[in-house]
Amino acid sequence: MVATGSLSSKNPASISELLDGGYHPGSLLSDFDYWDYVVPEPNLNEVVFEETTCQNLVKMLENCLSKSKQTKLGCSKVLVPEKLTQRIAQDVLRLSSTEPCGLRGCVMHVNLEIENVCKKLDRIVCDASVVPTFELTLVFKQENCSWTSLRDFFFSRGRFSPGLRRTLILSSGFRLVKKKLYSLIGTTVIEEC
Repeated sequence: MVATGSLSSKNPASISELLDGGYHPGSLLSDFDYWDYVVPEPNLNEVVFEETTCQNLVKMLENCLSKSKQTKLGCSKVLVPEKLTQRIAQDVLRLSSTEPCGLRGCVMHVNLEIENVCKKLDRIVCDASVVPTFELTLVFKQENCSWTSLRDFFFSRGRFSPGLRRTLILSSGFRLVKKKLYSLIGTTVIEEC
């Protein structure tokens, strides 16, 4: 028996039609009750694949920050809040789930906002063999802590060189902007503060 929209509403008229057709009332109602409460089981292969993809994306983001700390940020350490890259990766996967090529069609521009100025860190192409269908712009935000600048002032007279004494602390907030490349639909902005 196939449950359709008109039958799943348990409309008395449609039930009486089935009864006239020779269906037994007890089995008909039990079938409806069964389909009302059945929840499809998750596909474990998809869950494992998504978790692996998420972890790979986390590693890409962390590598981007690691490469950028001395070349573009001029600091010795970048402190990232716990689970920040994990939350970003999950949002990226959610935004890419509606795209024709999924995450493979993504180009991500990674930026850092320092004192209301955006600094470009890197450009991540998820799959170079696929023509990009959408762009994501990720903006990390710097944590506004006065103690780090005070600490840097005291350590500036020490043995550390000026370019390597600074520690950059990222905020738990970020901005993620999605722009479809081949669509008239506008951009999507996710702001996590």
